[in-house]
Amino acid sequence: MQGAPITKIEPKIAARLAKQRYHLVGDHGGVKVCHWTKQSLIADRSCYKGTFYGIESHGCMQMAPNVDTCNLACTYCWREPHSDTLTKIDDDPYELFLESVRAHRRLLTGYGGNPKADREKWLDAQNPKHVAISLNGEPTLYSRLGEFLEICHQHGVSTFLVTNGSLPKVIEELDPLPTQLYVSVDAPNKEIFNRLCKPKFDTAAFEKLEETLELLPSLDTRTV
Repeated sequence: MQGAPITKIEPKIAARLAKQRYHLVGDHGGVKVCHWTKQSLIADRSCYKGTFYGIESHGCMQMAPNVDTCNLACTYCWREPHSDTLTKIDDDPYELFLESVRAHRRLLTGYGGNPKADREKWLDAQNPKHVAISLNGEPTLYSRLGEFLEICHQHGVSTFLVTNGSLPKVIEELDPLPTQLYVSVDAPNKEIFNRLCKPKFDTAAFEKLEETLELLPSLDTRTV
C-alpha cells in the first residue's frame, strides 16, 4: 500500500496497531497520542504529572521503541498481543527520535483545525518537551535504549521510562538514566507473578524484578 510505513513488525500485528491509531516508526517502534495530550488540547486538563511535577500534558509524546515485543504475557494487559519471538531491536536512536517526533506531529494535525483545541498549545505541541516511553512492549529489550535517552536529553526532552523490571542489568547499565523511572510491580510473590504475568522466556523473571527493586535506591534519578 502506497505510503505505508516500512516496518519489521508482523503484518497482522502492524495492521491492528494501525487500526488503533498507532503510527509505526523504525523497525519495531510506534507513537500514539496520549489521552491526556488530547485532553490538554481540547479541555485544558492534565494528568498526574501536571499535579505533581508541573508538566503540561500537551507537551508530551507517547511512544515505544518496540511496540510488538514483550517478554511477559500479562493476563490483564489490554495491549495488542506481542510477537512470540525475541528479535534484536537496534534501530538507530537518532532516526528513531526524529521519526517519532514526525509521527507525533502527523497524529496531531487534525487538532490544528479543531475549534475546541487551544491553538497556542497545539503549536507548542509540535516540539514535544517530554517523552513517555510507555506505549507498548518492554522498552528495556531495545538494545540502544541508553543512546535514545541521551538523544532525547540533548534535545531538551525529558524522559519517563516504564519497565516491567525483568532486565535489571540493562537498567543498571543505562547511561544516562531516564528523567524518571517507573517499575511495574504486579504481584507479591513468584507464584502469583507467574500466573498473572506469564513470563515467556525467563523462568527467573520474578527474581529479576526483585533485583531491579533492590537496585532502585542506588540510581541517581526519580523512581516510582
